[in-house]
Amino acid sequence: MEITERNLPNTGLVEGKLPEEIIQNFWKLIEESKKKPDDMKKELAGNINSSIRLDGNSKLITDFMKKILPSFIDKHIESYGSPLRFNDSKVGFNLEKLWVNFQKKHEFNPPHDHSGLFSFVIWMKIPTSYEKQRKLPIASESNADTLISNFAFTYTDILGKIKTFAYNMEKEAEGYMVVFPAQLYHQVFPFYESKGERVSISGNIGVVTQ
Repeated sequence: MEITERNLPNTGLVEGKLPEEIIQNFWKLIEESKKKPDDMKKELAGNINSSIRLDGNSKLITDFMKKILPSFIDKHIESYGSPLRFNDSKVGFNLEKLWVNFQKKHEFNPPHDHSGLFSFVIWMKIPTSYEKQRKLPIASESNADTLISNFAFTYTDILGKIKTFAYNMEKEAEGYMVVFPAQLYHQVFPFYESKGERVSISGNIGVVTQ
């Protein structure tokens, strides 16, 4: 008797490490935006120190917009199918919003989703270690110690159970990008006992008809 498995269709994430030159250009864009900051806190859910709008048309991120991001979106569609319900050949994608988040200790981003079709996050600077954070007294005896300081997605499985998938915030995650469906709920848990600042970039991708 042969027993096999069958995975039921579902969506997921695509992820990858960005080239160093792309990351450096994003840092330059962040520094430019700090000169005349456009505060986005009223448009976002974050309970964090600062969120500043970035110029999505800047020449600094031309390669990212023309080569890197489309490759991630194509990979998501290839892996999980198109989320669109009309003729895909007559639509394109555009960057609706682009911003940078500056998060300090005790600050957090509550569960939320985004506008658009896809969203992405790029971790630029991580001043803490998840493995060290989970050993702090506030978390060491918790049955949810896998979440402290982390970025996490929340979703229901095929049985309707609430599940959480977390990215461990370690130094190695710097320069890493994750692309996901914009309506997928996610959150950022607070970190503790660090004077550092976590820096991340987020963006929303919308649809335009051609």
